[in-house]
Amino acid sequence: MVKHLVAAQNDFFATQKTKEVAYRKKYLKKLQQEILDQEDVICDALYADFKKPKFESLATETQLVLAELRHAIKNVKNWSEPDRVGASLLNFPSKEWVQPEPYGKVLIISPWNYPFMLSISPLIGALAAGNTAILKPSEFSPNTAKIIAQIIRKVFPPEYVTVAVGGVEVSTELLAEKWEYIFFTGSTRVGKIVYQKAAEHLTPVTLELSGKNPCIVDGTASIKLAAKRIAWGKLINAGQTCIAPDYVLVHKSVKKALVDELKKNILQFYGDSIEASQDFARITTSKHYEELKTMLKGQKLLFGGNYNDEDQYLEPTLVDEPQLDSTIMEGEVFGPILPIISYEDESELDDYISRYPNSLAFYVFSNNKRFQKRMMGQYSFGGGTINDTVVHISNKALPFGGVGQSGIGGYHGKYTFDLFSHHKAIVKRATWLDVPLRYAPYNVSMKWIKKLKYFF
Repeated sequence: MVKHLVAAQNDFFATQKTKEVAYRKKYLKKLQQEILDQEDVICDALYADFKKPKFESLATETQLVLAELRHAIKNVKNWSEPDRVGASLLNFPSKEWVQPEPYGKVLIISPWNYPFMLSISPLIGALAAGNTAILKPSEFSPNTAKIIAQIIRKVFPPEYVTVAVGGVEVSTELLAEKWEYIFFTGSTRVGKIVYQKAAEHLTPVTLELSGKNPCIVDGTASIKLAAKRIAWGKLINAGQTCIAPDYVLVHKSVKKALVDELKKNILQFYGDSIEASQDFARITTSKHYEELKTMLKGQKLLFGGNYNDEDQYLEPTLVDEPQLDSTIMEGEVFGPILPIISYEDESELDDYISRYPNSLAFYVFSNNKRFQKRMMGQYSFGGGTINDTVVHISNKALPFGGVGQSGIGGYHGKYTFDLFSHHKAIVKRATWLDVPLRYAPYNVSMKWIKKLKYFF
């Protein structure tokens, strides 16, 4: 089956149709209309998979995708134009430019935590750039995968875009094929496997992974606002967000105030009976649900800790001063559990942050500009925010992606178009002048060779 799909896309790309901007726009508009028509059905599917609240489904899934579509439809013609650059004097007389062109067939593998947005968002850029695509949604969000397949089937001919539904065996079969580009979002462990398979064919990749994202709150921070924004960024999607704050490093002088405000905000968000709230999602996979429960064993809890196995509900939980060698501090939490760790001196921060590889996100709450600048400059991370969490993902003018262990490559807006484009350099030389210095015999040209450095 997979070989047939790959062969069909190879043949279709060879027709050159996808290099026509009008063709790309036509299908981007059709995709936009179908998502608008199916928006409620998409939200229902997300709720069926892990009780994702409709507001969150709209705000973090469908509306983000529709915004990306509007942006791509409006700008794809301009993005596809040759980009003139200044001509080199060595090539005089000439015209020189950079021409974006599609790679060809691309593979997009998406995760279960934001199953609609993280499937369709990279697809938009891939199609805007003129590629064909095979999309592999997560098998752990089956209802969303089903509606994605229905939408794609209705909008696109399969030789242009198609969906491969299934588990690990389908992913394995897909990765055995040769692709012109692979885009993967998921865990670092699986990302390494994808990277190894891509390397067999020297296929370029984007890996959107994760990390243990620190959230620093110093003694000058606006505590009430910080607590509200941390609680929101941590608990949206039940904490299953790759850029959620993973742990808090709070100055000892404001720790109690921060914890009190976090508790207050959690109850204001979800009420006294959080499990009954329509605004709090569930843990998507049973495996991860069990891992999260294991993290809580032996920990001192400041808030929460309750759970219900029947629907994989895990209460928002604050953990007090966990040991650094405990399970909860070994890797990414990826759930509604927030470790709170206090520090007294700024020099202690590096002891915590440097224990972990490059994070995908980095957060600082402080009103001290020097401290803000120092923290943002000292550490390497994918993207960060000062005095808020998560919101840097919302700006299409900012690239989103990791660095080192947290990923390779960045996308959103034009960055996605560029990601899925090969930028080829072209020089057009005139024929009315041909300076002879470069030709042999070189005895005449030797005295000029070192002077030519001024023209490079």
